[in-house]
Amino acid sequence: MEGKALGLWKDWRLHAVVLAIVIVTELIGQHSISIGAGIILLLPMLYAVIIGISIYFTPIVTKKQSENAETLVYITLTLLIAKFGVQAGPALPQLIAAGPALILQELGNLGTILIALPIAVLLGLKRESIGMTHSIGREANLALITDKFGLSSPEGRGVMSMYIFGTVFGSIFIGLASGFLATTLPLHPYSFAMATGIGSGSMTAAALGPLVAAFPDMADTITAFSGASNLLTSVTGLYASILIGLPLTEKFYKVLTKRREKNSAENMMASKLDAESNVGVITEKVTDDTKSKVVK
Repeated sequence: MEGKALGLWKDWRLHAVVLAIVIVTELIGQHSISIGAGIILLLPMLYAVIIGISIYFTPIVTKKQSENAETLVYITLTLLIAKFGVQAGPALPQLIAAGPALILQELGNLGTILIALPIAVLLGLKRESIGMTHSIGREANLALITDKFGLSSPEGRGVMSMYIFGTVFGSIFIGLASGFLATTLPLHPYSFAMATGIGSGSMTAAALGPLVAAFPDMADTITAFSGASNLLTSVTGLYASILIGLPLTEKFYKVLTKRREKNSAENMMASKLDAESNVGVITEKVTDDTKSKVVK
């Protein structure tokens, strides 16, 4: 194991490729595209994911190097969780002053379980659906699933697929939805500001842009509420997933799959009975035909 870890750190080609991707994406920088009231924010993270996936299909990176890179995910996620904890301390007075509304927003994650999980099971997904639907599938959720099940497990593949999908399309969707809802629903701008804090820096930034553009006189306050909401979600979202989201998803998955297996068993039994009945009818008909021929 130690030899494998040592070999990973000596894989200069893998580290050079990662460093090159980071440099290229940072040089490209952040860009935004305005579509009506919405703003599509293109961040370096998006470019990194696209370039990384593209390079996988070239001779530059081998399959073995790709598998070795999984180990580095544990390290980066550990640092990320530590960052969440460091950020939470100084911001505690601000979070307390924001009131219970910021805490209650964590219940919104349950929607991914109650709505998305039945659809995933209906589409034929198995334990991958647990990783996909237990939460919004951002960094903290990726760390949780990786720690409990492993990144190569079905649950790990599920949460990673949603993490990549959210990185590529999440910012686009939330940016357009934020601008559209803020200009159509009669809710206070602070409510929308709290809603932008979903635990993802890229998505929060994409959702905040249209709000600031729609309510420029409240820009500073909206930004403060959005930042506090995102920080709280980043910190408490992990515990909400540990204590509520993931256990509820696993139990709900068992209920759904048990019912589905029961229905499948009943359908198989019905098909078997129909087949036996058809065989009996055919046998009886053949017997009757034989008897009639004998009589003749």
